[in-house]
Amino acid sequence: MTGGMNWEASYNVIAPPKSNVLELVGWVTLDNQSGKTFRDARLKLMAGDVNKVPPPGFNRLEFYGRVQAGIGVGQSGPPVTEKTFDEYHLYTLEHPTTLHDRETKQVEMVRAVGIQSKTVYVYDGFKVEQNYQNWPMESIRQQEGYGILSNPKVWVMQEFKNSSENHLGMPLPKGRVRFYRRDDDGQLEFTGENDIDHTPKDETIRLYTGNAFDMTGERSRTDYRADFNARWLDESFEVKVRNHKSEPVEVRIVEHLYRWTNWDIVKNSDPFKKLDSRTMEFLVQIPSGGEKTVTYKVHYSW
Repeated sequence: MTGGMNWEASYNVIAPPKSNVLELVGWVTLDNQSGKTFRDARLKLMAGDVNKVPPPGFNRLEFYGRVQAGIGVGQSGPPVTEKTFDEYHLYTLEHPTTLHDRETKQVEMVRAVGIQSKTVYVYDGFKVEQNYQNWPMESIRQQEGYGILSNPKVWVMQEFKNSSENHLGMPLPKGRVRFYRRDDDGQLEFTGENDIDHTPKDETIRLYTGNAFDMTGERSRTDYRADFNARWLDESFEVKVRNHKSEPVEVRIVEHLYRWTNWDIVKNSDPFKKLDSRTMEFLVQIPSGGEKTVTYKVHYSW
């Protein structure tokens, strides 16, 4: 293993003007700050949460590259191949590469067309005051004013499956994804970017690309009751989402149960899905020019 070698993945995703059938191109960016030049080197790049003890004064890199100088391969085949290695994924550049000291170089890693995706709208109305950042759950439980601020923005996300049936199906290393959409003149317009984590084959990728211009949300608390001696707390909320678009939309309303891990929804206007131990989701339909209101009451005990 060679110190001073770093690599990262990046992706461009392109959508047509009025469709969600995507093109994706991914690159590996190699950065050689090792103090050495490697000529005709074969590169093996390992992706995953690799633990490496750094020498004194050295900042550990999350990714590292292994360089084997002087090992050549043929010119056929894809530019990068991938295989599982222990708990990681090993990406091999199939063509020898010369990396000069202090040089940065890009190599195409993956290219796919015809990726079926869908636009997902998510409203998460919970907003944390700066004063409450990093508070423990036991302290939050005692604060009546916690969680009453509202976020008005509705998130826009693109969601697609990383599967061979969807023209992908390759483990994708962690990296920055930039999303573009072609306008009616064929020009690419940048619409947002986000980072993805290491994504295994057959997992779903969901990319936040920005906020919806024609949609707003509002979250308000309508009731609060607590008896700390009896060890319970009840809270009620009303969540509204307004759709000013010219077409109906489906919105995922996400709510966080942040007071305690032992909770029960005792009253709700709409069906919900439990996402994890502290999060639930309402899936609602909103007509063009319409508004949807969701209400619920949660009971905590400890």
